Amino acid sequence: MVALLTLLSCSQRHQYSFAPGDVVPDNVLDTMDINTRFVCLEIPDTVFDLMCGRSYKDDCILSRSDLRYLLILHRNLEGKAVVGEMVVNKEIAADVLDIMEELFLKSYPIERVRLIDYYDADDEKSMAANNTTCFNWRPKSGSTQISKHALGLAIDINPLYNPYYKFFEGTETVRPIEGTPYIDRLSGYPYQIEEGDDCYNAFISHGFTWGGSWRSVTDYQHFEK
Repeated sequence: MVALLTLLSCSQRHQYSFAPGDVVPDNVLDTMDINTRFVCLEIPDTVFDLMCGRSYKDDCILSRSDLRYLLILHRNLEGKAVVGEMVVNKEIAADVLDIMEELFLKSYPIERVRLIDYYDADDEKSMAANNTTCFNWRPKSGSTQISKHALGLAIDINPLYNPYYKFFEGTETVRPIEGTPYIDRLSGYPYQIEEGDDCYNAFISHGFTWGGSWRSVTDYQHFEK
């Protein structure tokens, strides 16, 4: 069983329920109050059951009550409205809802927003699928330090087309490896994040920093607070 995004028409005479990953027809959206499209919940039991042993591991120092489950809408590259889901730290939940609503209204393309648990909490698999995610109890890439993702305070947007890149002592690291062609930022790939675009501006205006401007590594997909 999955959580459902329930959209109510303005007249409240019609109710529609969509699961994460479902496409919502625009003729249905046109009858809806936008305030019902972006929802913040305490973690439902069915979602937490999915998370346990995956993104929420036995040694996780956060409590379930520190996290929130978001149901949102996003546009894909074809312009279709899709139901997305995300687990975030409760401290940024309101910010993330505002950001996702802003990007949706501007038709900013995000391909997929599903829990990383559907990829066995494997960051590489999720990134290769261009899946946008937040919470995952894990260390930083190439480190034993706790990641901001482990605290639910970082979001990776369209990660396949916005890879992590590091060059150290003659060795290049690209994550996901499938994102290697997109290290070249001059070609204008779909879903590409750039400084000053709608995605960048939305996150920065809410107090996030962008990994694409870091010096020691470059993490184009990554926004953290």
